[in-house]
Amino acid sequence: MAVTDKQLIADVKAGHYKPVYLLTGEENHYIDLMSDFFEQQVIEEAMRDFDLTVVYGRDTDMASVVSDAKRFPMMSPVHLVLVKEAQDIDTRQWEQLAAYLEHPSDRGVIVFCYRHKKLDKRTAAYKAIDKKGVVYEAPKVWDNQVPGWIKNEVAAQGFAISDKAAALIAESIGSDLGKIVNELRKLYPLLSPGAAITEELVEQQIGISKDYNVFELQKAIGRRDPVMCNRIVNHFAANPKKNPIQMLLPVLYGYFLKVMFYHQLADKSDAAKVLGVAPSFVKDYAAAAANYPLGKLATCIGYLHDADLRSKGVRNSGSVTDGELMKELIFKVIH
Repeated sequence: MAVTDKQLIADVKAGHYKPVYLLTGEENHYIDLMSDFFEQQVIEEAMRDFDLTVVYGRDTDMASVVSDAKRFPMMSPVHLVLVKEAQDIDTRQWEQLAAYLEHPSDRGVIVFCYRHKKLDKRTAAYKAIDKKGVVYEAPKVWDNQVPGWIKNEVAAQGFAISDKAAALIAESIGSDLGKIVNELRKLYPLLSPGAAITEELVEQQIGISKDYNVFELQKAIGRRDPVMCNRIVNHFAANPKKNPIQMLLPVLYGYFLKVMFYHQLADKSDAAKVLGVAPSFVKDYAAAAANYPLGKLATCIGYLHDADLRSKGVRNSGSVTDGELMKELIFKVIH
């Protein structure tokens, strides 16, 4: 049975346990949260040495997992078996789980943390889990959803964050939610209740420059501002490890696509929702659309493709650095 996170949490808190849970999907952060929730909610801390078994897929086999699930709990309502990196268990062994689930122990709970990929729905094991247990598929957070996700995450902790600060973190760290949460945790102790995370605080504590970053580069490109573009690109060239070209190019590609989308919107009042940006940023895309007709945008995407190939050694003997490639790229884009 497939469920949402809210359904799963409510059922477990109420003590309505299933014999098996499959936590799967591409979003590792949510799998980690659910794994921690089971460990903390199902077994009291004092009983975890007796009624909690934690194993890793690469270090165990399905026969051992099933055997652990059959153990009678000492002081807890169930014996919890937490299988991390479950995708590392040999696929041929999963049939043993299907056989066990025909008559599972009513005092054992198995939680599989199955990362990066999905268990084949055609297998007997998946069908048995779906019938006798619970499947939770962690929702994917796409790149354009990350700034909004950051705002919601910060709000859940009792704080606020400016649109620009959220965009800075998203553009610099990407969509690794676990890494983003770790960086945000550095900031919370510095804030009073209800205070807002600013771009200045992000710069000071996380090390992301509020003036020289890909977010500011996008804005300078949109204005066709050669002075600011050159300042930012020169900063990137001087700090190549913090600003690798292979991180910058996909972000710029996404930026140009959004400007293209803005061009083609019949109703510009929907721009923030369609582009996946905060409403306060729509004016920047409107300005960029005024400066870049669709034909020029298509040409710019071609420049990005060429720079990507050259950064990987195609038509580049190695004498041209990534910093020089970026300078050449931005010159072509804004002229």
